[in-house]
Amino acid sequence: MRTGRRATTVSMAALATALGLTGLTGLASAPATAVTLTDASTPSALTGMWAWGNPIDPATDARGTGDAAFEPAALAAFASAHRLQTVYLSVPWAADQGEFATWLPAAVSALHGAGVTTVAALGGDPAWATQPELAATWTRTALATAPFDAIQFDVEPWVGATDDQLPGIVAQLGTMYDTAAQAAGGVPVGADLPWWLQAKAQPGGSGTLFQTLLPHLDSVAIVAFSDHADGDDGIVALARPAAAAASAAGLPFSVGVETDSPQVAGGAGATFGDDTAAVLEAQTAIVRSELSGLTGYRGVTVEHLLSWQALLAR
Repeated sequence: MRTGRRATTVSMAALATALGLTGLTGLASAPATAVTLTDASTPSALTGMWAWGNPIDPATDARGTGDAAFEPAALAAFASAHRLQTVYLSVPWAADQGEFATWLPAAVSALHGAGVTTVAALGGDPAWATQPELAATWTRTALATAPFDAIQFDVEPWVGATDDQLPGIVAQLGTMYDTAAQAAGGVPVGADLPWWLQAKAQPGGSGTLFQTLLPHLDSVAIVAFSDHADGDDGIVALARPAAAAASAAGLPFSVGVETDSPQVAGGAGATFGDDTAAVLEAQTAIVRSELSGLTGYRGVTVEHLLSWQALLAR
């Protein structure tokens, strides 16, 4: 079994339409405002990243991706340069076997040495939603392999689901989070959740599907992929309801943005991947300005290391 980032192939506009959300169909086409930072000394709003990949040679281990950017020293240098506080580091199945057993503890220790306060083991197999014991096994192995500070799940079983299926899926996820939390033995468990779950009412009028999952978690990364902060289809409008719900529940939260290619992200309006690093900084600074007043705000998290580096290199 292998964990890894699943490419999104549906545009945000199509997703909004499919979910019955109105006023958001401009997501695929709305351009990012070409704003640049005026003060280079201004601290970045970007405080975390998803790090999908590893430096292991795929010729020696099928789980390897062979990305040099994931060598411990390289990870630490990037995290230090960008003053990151949180890194979600992808962990495969059977992390205690092969070269992963050496690389993972070295990578986590290097990130800690670079000032990262939370290095979370990141996993995302959709099958775990219906087989929570697998999530528990993965959790125990990850924590036994390296000194992770937290567990982070990116499990998305709602892809292709209908509205009437969502409550059952959310219930499965709640069970999965609880099962993993038991295996984690007190290590915090967080999850990536899409903004639109807050727009879906729980049957019976007991809040939203997003709110239903919060008691099962210790933190949440609110995925709100758009390439601009303002407007009805901007990051702030998408993320604010979920952010307010997380804040009211006393949960730390971050807001996730995308830097991968439009082809992977589901359209140009869903990613900064076809913009510039300056636009990314400027737009996320607006997000910070608008949402940082909420208790529990922990900054903006970037999806993902390699595409962010490619954006910076342009």
